[in-house]
Amino acid sequence: MHSSPVADAPLVREPLHAPVAHLVRGGIIEGIHYGSVVVLDADGRVRFQLGDIEAAFYPRSALKPVQAVAMLRAGLPLEGELLSLAAASHSGEERHIAGTRRILELAGLAEDDLRNVPDMPFGAAVRDSWIRAGRLPSRLAQNCSGKHAAMLWTAALNGWTLKDYLDPAHPLQQAVAATVEDLTGQRVARVTVDGCGAPLFSVSLHGLARALARITSAEPGTPEARVAGAMREHAEMASGSGRDVAALMRAVPGLLAKDGFEGVQVAALPDGRAVAVKIADGADRARVPVAAAALARAGVDPALLTEFAGEPLLGGGEPVGCVRPVRALDPVPLTACG
Repeated sequence: MHSSPVADAPLVREPLHAPVAHLVRGGIIEGIHYGSVVVLDADGRVRFQLGDIEAAFYPRSALKPVQAVAMLRAGLPLEGELLSLAAASHSGEERHIAGTRRILELAGLAEDDLRNVPDMPFGAAVRDSWIRAGRLPSRLAQNCSGKHAAMLWTAALNGWTLKDYLDPAHPLQQAVAATVEDLTGQRVARVTVDGCGAPLFSVSLHGLARALARITSAEPGTPEARVAGAMREHAEMASGSGRDVAALMRAVPGLLAKDGFEGVQVAALPDGRAVAVKIADGADRARVPVAAAALARAGVDPALLTEFAGEPLLGGGEPVGCVRPVRALDPVPLTACG
């Protein structure tokens, strides 16, 4: 495992993003997605970069594995699928809701103790079924409920107050911030509020990749290794049925991957090789193809990544193009593009 001293916070500036993906239709570039990409070698050095990997940005839910490490360091005794759920952006399936209830029960707490925002399930099929049944938004169904239940239990175990567990000044969130700085190797630039209501810490894309590399390459038995193992073994608990991030972990042996809103993707291998992606406009359709190309740059066998090269663009119901990473990132495309 490699580690880094804690450096100054990344600069808060307009990111100098670059083209990372082309929307190709009928052989013509119809649109361009801008963003940034970093690929790290096992020793932590930058193997490849595109765009701005050092500007401050918000990793959104891609930071959840780091938050889970912080909770384990603070004494949270979760393992297996419930630990995976604590690091999840789940789809709101019944197993996710049941798992969140179980964490609350272990903590001696109830749904009313949660302070995340009530929402419909994140998974499209689950959400449609939820609406057809006439069910209302729920804190349990919201995609971060597992993390919030785990935060509550961590606070309770340490004798910390519960009602204000989302306050950035709360001991729990101070512990999370310290872990973010430790694993990313840099000071937090800004703190804001994520969509679920939890504090969100701004680092650089480079720092995010470093953090996940440290988690996947950690010694067995450490909080980092426990989080990595739980998420890899229970990939659908950390996401949901049919989710691309779970499929990516299943396809690439040993890979840990986590997505985040606004076009963020991070992934790392057990030897510390890591990639991180930010799509400037938040487009989900570009996130996975760009991440797949970055993983190929990191040395992953391209044959394992072909299904993640992007959905085809249709014209009259027939494929006429695709979203394709730019040649600078992917000199030999994983799939042909119409």
